[in-house]
Amino acid sequence: MTRVATFNVNGVNGRLPVLLKWLSETGADIVCLQELKTSDEKFPEKAIEAVGYGAIWHGQKSYNGVAILARGQVPLERRRGLPGDPDDTHSRYLEAEVDGLVVGCLYLPNGNPAPGPKFEYKLRWFDRLIAYGQLLLEENVPTVLCGDYNVVPTEIDAVVPHRWVGDAVYFPETRKAYADMLAGGWVDAVRTIHPEKGIYTYWNFTYRGGYDRSSGLRMDHLLVSPSLSGRIHSAGVDVEVRGWEKPSDHAPAWVDLSGREPL
Repeated sequence: MTRVATFNVNGVNGRLPVLLKWLSETGADIVCLQELKTSDEKFPEKAIEAVGYGAIWHGQKSYNGVAILARGQVPLERRRGLPGDPDDTHSRYLEAEVDGLVVGCLYLPNGNPAPGPKFEYKLRWFDRLIAYGQLLLEENVPTVLCGDYNVVPTEIDAVVPHRWVGDAVYFPETRKAYADMLAGGWVDAVRTIHPEKGIYTYWNFTYRGGYDRSSGLRMDHLLVSPSLSGRIHSAGVDVEVRGWEKPSDHAPAWVDLSGREPL
């Protein structure tokens, strides 16, 4: 069994105790991190290595940033940055191979305030992801595209859907782009296992530092290529991490893939 997980850490250095505790407990084989909010030279490579993971990362001071970790080895980098816009300097995409599995780690733009330039950038980025995703599918190798998509695909993915109708994560155009990815062949691992269950990966902070359970959203997704769809054994969210001391506003989501070891 191989577990692939995704976690928007909302600042890898500020949330390092949470990340290290979770890495020590999770048993995940491959981990994708988003919103590192750190330059490359300040990424906590040694601390992550001390709990058993090799890492590659694509940082950016104060904003964005993505990383891929693998238990007991360093992922083999395949791509840094999403193709399609040479002027895009945001650190939002990183791709690697681990034991024959291709893993794309992404942090899709939030898009707020919407409508406006940030939402237009979000949709352009999503179009690039859809186009590149099709190229990955044409390679016909086992692939997982995971991360913070900043998309709430359907009503079941929000505790209170009407609270989000004015938010870019729930706009019809955003949801259609995600649906287009699925129509192109990608498989939503969590929905495969839990087709009708309300499952959430994000909750707003409260002013006291806790979290508002009524604000729950599913925005962190693990999409797998068709060749892996029959190997989805289980999938879920480590919700308890959201309640730890000084947590991220996201909780880790994961999928267990059955089959030969390594993949």
